Amino acid sequence: MTGEIRKRSVMIAGHATSVSLEVEFWDALKAIAERRGTSLNSLVASIDGSRRGNLSSALRVFVLRELMEKTGQSPPSA
Repeated sequence: MTGEIRKRSVMIAGHATSVSLEVEFWDALKAIAERRGTSLNSLVASIDGSRRGNLSSALRVFVLRELMEKTGQSPPSA
């Protein structure tokens, strides 16, 4: 785990948006998108549509909730 921050451009509603996340979170988001049979852009757009707060934080919380569900833990309610 490096904690290195990587800025990427994603398309949301036809507009390019820059998002900064740790490499590990980008890797987790890509894996989740692959498991769901969707693109990273589509996954990020769906998270964006239901978020509160900034997009980077929403993506991190999404990955955390996915991990908690996968390990049988109940994610806290929003």
